[in-house]
Amino acid sequence: MNGKRLYMDYRQYRAARRLVHECCNYEDGNCILLDDGEPCVCVQSISYSLLCRWFIAAVLPLDGELEAALMRRGSRKRCAVCGAYFSPKSNRGKYCPDCAGRMKKQHARERKRKQRDKCHALGHFKPA
Repeated sequence: MNGKRLYMDYRQYRAARRLVHECCNYEDGNCILLDDGEPCVCVQSISYSLLCRWFIAAVLPLDGELEAALMRRGSRKRCAVCGAYFSPKSNRGKYCPDCAGRMKKQHARERKRKQRDKCHALGHFKPA
C-alpha cells in the first residue's frame, strides 16, 4: 500500500461491506483479531478506506472487479466485451477472465469457418 490509504466511493463501499461478512475474523459485527477482552467493531465495515490488512490480502480478491478498481488503479483495463475492470496478466490482455474463454471459442469458430471456406472453394477436385 506504500503508506497511501485507498478511498472508496459509495458503490465500492457497499460492495466491500458485503464482502466483510465473508471474512473469517468477522463475527456479529465485531472483529475477532481486535478483541482484547471486550468486543471491537470491525473497522472495515464502517470505513470508506481500506484499513484492514487481512481484508486486503484474503477477502478482497474474492471480488475481482472491486480488487482491480481499488488495488490496481494504474494497471487496470476495461474489458472490450462487458466493460468491467480487470487486471490483465500481460500487456496484450483485452478481455476479463469471464469473457476471455467465450471470445477464444468465438475466434476459433471464425478461424475454422474461414479455413473451411477456402478449402471448399476449390470444389471436389484437388489441385495436382
